[in-house]
Amino acid sequence: MAYAPGAVLIAALAVGCSSGNGTSDSATDSKPGTLATSAAPPGRYRTLPEACRSIPPATLKDLLPGAAELPEAQQEKVFDGSATVTYDTDRRVGCRWKSDGPDGTRSLLVDFERVVSYDPSVSDDDRAREVYAKKEAAADLPSSSGSSDGPESGTPSSSDFPGSSPSGTADGKTDTDAGKSTDPGTGGKSSGDTTDGSSAENLQPRVLDSLGDSAFLDDLLTRAGSTAQHRTVSVVFRTSNVIVTIEYTAQPALSTEVPDSKELQEKAQALGGNLVDRFSE
Repeated sequence: MAYAPGAVLIAALAVGCSSGNGTSDSATDSKPGTLATSAAPPGRYRTLPEACRSIPPATLKDLLPGAAELPEAQQEKVFDGSATVTYDTDRRVGCRWKSDGPDGTRSLLVDFERVVSYDPSVSDDDRAREVYAKKEAAADLPSSSGSSDGPESGTPSSSDFPGSSPSGTADGKTDTDAGKSTDPGTGGKSSGDTTDGSSAENLQPRVLDSLGDSAFLDDLLTRAGSTAQHRTVSVVFRTSNVIVTIEYTAQPALSTEVPDSKELQEKAQALGGNLVDRFSE
């Protein structure tokens, strides 16, 4: 009988330890389970590619035709590009290239933005959709170009984009404050003023249906100073939680020439397709 209290105490301690472990395990399991059911999923991409190495040399030679005529040392400098200033390379990176040739100047900008949602109830993809939709709205596309990522912008219809002028040049009005010339009635957008007679309907700023999850193209013709004209074609697309921006600019050597909208648009879209494939690897 002298040993009974000790036996009871040992049994009680054993029961207590067993009960305590069960409660701890339950609490540990329930916390991750709760988070898993309430937190939105992360985006597909956790890193970004090196922007200045994202485009193959052969593609750069096509986009920057003047560079191929430079001495080898200068070619390397052009094709190496110049990284844009960024304070968080995990979230945003970019690169610029520029070449000067006898026919004029070509420049290219590529920007990668990885969108992260800090709201556990909003996924990275949903936050990226919001960021993309704001970019599309800011582009002020014609209202006929509806987007799956955002509402239509309510801007002029395709009838506000006249065809080419007989001379193949743009009839612009001068903005004396900004020092720019824009196509009438388009807010500076391309009005289809191409040298090959391509229709304005096919070349106007628009949503692109087969590039990434969502995409649009913008086309802006401006005048630098009193005569020189340059055109910038922008292609912006979203793939999961990454938004890619391409800006491709041409300025002819002759002030009387208007950069070919069709050529710039085709090359910018082709580059966009190559970058989508790169992210899909």
